[in-house]
Amino acid sequence: MKAIKLEITGNWAQFRKAETNNNPLSHDFITKTAFIGMIGAVLGIERNEMKPLFPLFSEGLLYSVQVNNEVIKQSWGFTLRKVNNAWDKAPKQMEFIKHPNYTVVLALKNEEYSDYFTRFSSFCKQGQACFTPVLGLHNCPAEIKFLEEGEIVEKNGTFTTFGFITDDYPPLMDDLTSFRIGFDKIPTFQNDDFWNLPEKFCKVVYPSNQFKLKSEGTYFEFNNESQWCMI
Repeated sequence: MKAIKLEITGNWAQFRKAETNNNPLSHDFITKTAFIGMIGAVLGIERNEMKPLFPLFSEGLLYSVQVNNEVIKQSWGFTLRKVNNAWDKAPKQMEFIKHPNYTVVLALKNEEYSDYFTRFSSFCKQGQACFTPVLGLHNCPAEIKFLEEGEIVEKNGTFTTFGFITDDYPPLMDDLTSFRIGFDKIPTFQNDDFWNLPEKFCKVVYPSNQFKLKSEGTYFEFNNESQWCMI
């Protein structure tokens, strides 16, 4: 499969957990659905045009994430006011990730979407974007740096990865006391009504800050170098 590797950074990020609408908490790293939205922004695809593409990209593309630094979250308080009545206000808390820094691998699973994949890769190489790419919210702009392109090959066996693994992979680390691992449950599929289907959420375990996990099962090797669990 064709694949590219990107570095995505910013000052702040907020990938809202669907079950926390009133005072939104954030997933620990960029989710697959948020990344698909970023692809649409880079390519300049309007919101209505993206509606039918979300489920297609969810199934036709594979992704994985390496969290390059420690996940630090901060809660900010806001006062929301209604446009028709400025005196009617309500406090609101929102959780943000500080200095997000990710390495993302994107692979083309379905050749039908080769044109979108190629154009997105080309835009990232040139440092261009039609709309401002964001890390969850429009006031959290993202910087995208193109790192590498190549091939990703599916293999089976024992592997070591800097990225996440899903909960059906057994961690094979003898000693986990030397670093912390994180746990999250992230959306991987959005339908044509911008709805993250509950049955398509995926439990993941991830290392951060340049540590890695060892596991066994089906994995993907990028350019005969790095190894990834792709979803």
